Amino acid sequence: MSDLQEEGKNAINSPMSPALVDVRPEDTQLEENEERTMIDPTSKDDPKFKELVKVLLDWVNDVLVEERIIVKQLEEDLYDGQVLQKLLEKLAGCKLDVAEVTQSEIGQKQKLQTVLEAVQDLLRPHGWALRWSVDAIHGKNLVAILHLLVSLAMHFRAPIRLPEHVSVQVVVVRKREGLLHSSHISEELTTTTEMMMGRFERDAFDTLFDHAPDKLSVVKKSLITFVNKHLNKLNLEVTELESQFADGVYLVLLVGLLEDYFVPLHNFYLTPESFDQKVHNVSFAFDLMLDGGLKKPKARPEDVVNLDLKSTLRVLYNLFTKYKNVE
Repeated sequence: MSDLQEEGKNAINSPMSPALVDVRPEDTQLEENEERTMIDPTSKDDPKFKELVKVLLDWVNDVLVEERIIVKQLEEDLYDGQVLQKLLEKLAGCKLDVAEVTQSEIGQKQKLQTVLEAVQDLLRPHGWALRWSVDAIHGKNLVAILHLLVSLAMHFRAPIRLPEHVSVQVVVVRKREGLLHSSHISEELTTTTEMMMGRFERDAFDTLFDHAPDKLSVVKKSLITFVNKHLNKLNLEVTELESQFADGVYLVLLVGLLEDYFVPLHNFYLTPESFDQKVHNVSFAFDLMLDGGLKKPKARPEDVVNLDLKSTLRVLYNLFTKYKNVE
């Protein structure tokens, strides 16, 4: 091992860096004042971090299924701009003016520059903080790639549920006066779904989930009693709020019962099989609520389909507040 690599190992394993970090040789070959970042291995083992990577990986592959592109590792497959170009074109329904295949580093960075400028044009007007760069993505910086994908998923309202409050410990290695210095910083990758979607107003359900989980069960029982009082008329029974409303069928039927009309069966899927059919049902139920004079639910149809309890409670509570006295 060269002196510089040895020096890098020592700097990272020094007392100011409590975690042992497995450093690639290229991460310690730095110019003066240059810095390199890497994820602390303990963070990579965190279940929420692993879930975030998996959810984003599966989403990218779902979007690109018609392109016959299979992404196996985010940092290895996205760094050269080729896959990111296809992903953005698919999501935004546009065509980017870039060379199709580029092998040289300069060509790859030029392509990345074009793709990231297009992303910037989309996201910046909506107030997104752009926490990535051409050099970071091309340098296979997983944190930067995750920031980019989370922003794209949120902007394009991807039908996925990102784990909330995911943070990673990042080791920053910097070369000063010929010596390597390392420090740890915490990098926040996701907050809450509402925050990331730009809906910053907190409501009673945020408070319930964060501070009063004991009262949550009382609210759930009240809502179960309320929905069953009406669904029982059709010989239907609910015991699990998040799972039994996830396909939208009970939601559509419940709105019809509350408003006292029959919902034509051709307007929704009585036995939905795909994710899109379930989203159609929940969206249709939302439309019926709007027709009935209710405010648009704060939740997204995709969140209800994805078994997000907080979203499902919000929708049902919306109905409860208006119809609690309906027999």
